[in-house]
Amino acid sequence: MARINSRQVEAFRATMLTGSVTEAAKLMVVTQPAVSRLLRDLQALLKMELFERRGTGLVPTAAAMALYTEVERSFVGLERITAAAEEIRGRRTGSLRIAALPALANGYLPRLAGHFLMERPNLNLAFFGVISPIVVDWVLNNQCDIGFAEVPIAHSGLPSQRLPALARVAVLPTGHRLAEKEVLEPRDFEGETFISLSAGSSSRHLVDQVFHRHDVRRVLRVETTLSEIMCGMVSSGLGVSICDPFTAQEFATRGVVVRRFLPRIDFEFSAVFPAQRSPSPVALDLVETMRKALMEFEDQGETVVSR
Repeated sequence: MARINSRQVEAFRATMLTGSVTEAAKLMVVTQPAVSRLLRDLQALLKMELFERRGTGLVPTAAAMALYTEVERSFVGLERITAAAEEIRGRRTGSLRIAALPALANGYLPRLAGHFLMERPNLNLAFFGVISPIVVDWVLNNQCDIGFAEVPIAHSGLPSQRLPALARVAVLPTGHRLAEKEVLEPRDFEGETFISLSAGSSSRHLVDQVFHRHDVRRVLRVETTLSEIMCGMVSSGLGVSICDPFTAQEFATRGVVVRRFLPRIDFEFSAVFPAQRSPSPVALDLVETMRKALMEFEDQGETVVSR
């Protein structure tokens, strides 16, 4: 038994929309005889009359009106699929799961992601702030589409893109004697109570290395895994620290003074992607957006001074 085909249904819908075979042919970009043949074949297959000829025009029957309701539902569904495909091609729809280390997740990246979403109203986001080893683990296990983790990345097999490095900064309590200086050096921290990241982290190693090289002795009283806890301690007046620029910026109006620190200690991180599949276009768009924003962040001197 012959089946109805999509061109017959399209001819029927075009005729219903335009009210004539001639206009339906224009809409479909085919000849008038082609539309007439498609309608004739459709009526034969359905075993029902769909149009009555009155004068020079066609008038749909009651059966045609009932059928058109169902056809229009199908076409609306197809149009939605087409629109969705255009949204996907334009990287404006879908969902994105992000995991980011706390330095980025405590303010900077949520703001950037918020602006990113505002330009893509049909894009949904799941955002998680966790330490770098967990970021890598979640991406490795395909729990996230993209992760932002401090380098070096523990699993070299994960696809990654290095993002622009920014300089770590000195963070001091408001009113601290060192706040009078615009640029701080290791010797300025001699004998200072120092709040540090936990032993074993790459950040801790880099900071300790600089002070050891300059033979500077600090009073290490607090260790923590999170830079926001570190800055919170600094804001209490307990001590000083060296911090990533993102967390420092978040605390710059909360009892913390930010100063440049030399020699420069880079804060370096990468975007990582699941190994089992190619990065989604929207994930790559986010990375590129972030790359540009990071370059502006440093160019504008936001990593340097807060009073």
